[in-house]
Amino acid sequence: MKAIFDLKSGSRYKDGQGHYHFPARYLEVARNSVGDWVLYREPRRNNGSQAYIAVARVADIEPDLELAGHYYANVTDYLDFPAPVPFKNDGRYAETALRDIGDPRRVGREIQGRSIRLIPQEDFDEIVLAGLREPLDPANARRLSPDMLPLDVPWSMQPGLDGQSGFAETVDRRVEQILLNRKVRDATFRLEVCRAYEDTCAVTGLRIINGGGRSEVQAAHIKPVAADGPDVVRNGIALSATVHWLFDRHLISIGENHRLLVAHNRVPSELRNLFRPESQGLHWPKDSRLMPHPAFLAHHRERFAGVH
Repeated sequence: MKAIFDLKSGSRYKDGQGHYHFPARYLEVARNSVGDWVLYREPRRNNGSQAYIAVARVADIEPDLELAGHYYANVTDYLDFPAPVPFKNDGRYAETALRDIGDPRRVGREIQGRSIRLIPQEDFDEIVLAGLREPLDPANARRLSPDMLPLDVPWSMQPGLDGQSGFAETVDRRVEQILLNRKVRDATFRLEVCRAYEDTCAVTGLRIINGGGRSEVQAAHIKPVAADGPDVVRNGIALSATVHWLFDRHLISIGENHRLLVAHNRVPSELRNLFRPESQGLHWPKDSRLMPHPAFLAHHRERFAGVH
């Protein structure tokens, strides 16, 4: 069994980057999820997408020292789905328990008060594969990652296959391997960041699409993966190759006011001339919810300050 964590927009819970906040009544289920993967779902309430939006692995559980009877599930390996997976598609619920209810009018009551709940491994696998279908599709490999090798993806969930001996166990193992595959995570991250920035470099404002339909812009992690930076859009910024090189070496950074910071004594004027005029500002996502997270930018600025 796997678990679902409902993530309500605008709720009173202190959900944040890397942790999920919950009351004590869910403690047993949450503890049983430690070391395992969970799905994040947004309910309809507060303009939520009513879809499964991400997957992560629970690292540990710790009490909320400021609010009695509440806990945090600290998560790692968080990965957004490029396309949220519908809670219900063509009349079919993604969760077996909800399909078994029969009367759709009872579904809402069934999950009310069950913000953390268990689902069968098969449901989890199907939702994950649906959420990652675009970056896993071989047709998108060249566009997302030139060195992406074809993966043995169990698109399964195809009728007639799931009855084969050992099939379910094979799918479970492959799904976990996919979730940990660095190339899959990089391709997913690139897809989401490039989409958020409309394939446009934040610093130069250039948008170049090559003959193969691949954007020349790259997806840069603001806080590096090596420093436990997550593969989420808010830890990403779209940059051209040269600017990416400068950014990774902390020769440029982003100020608290979202203005470009430049180590002028280290960056040649020929390169500075490629940057957008300061009066124009940088190119940012139209959706403010996809803007870089202040904590990640602060991490990058600290290293920028140390190079000059």
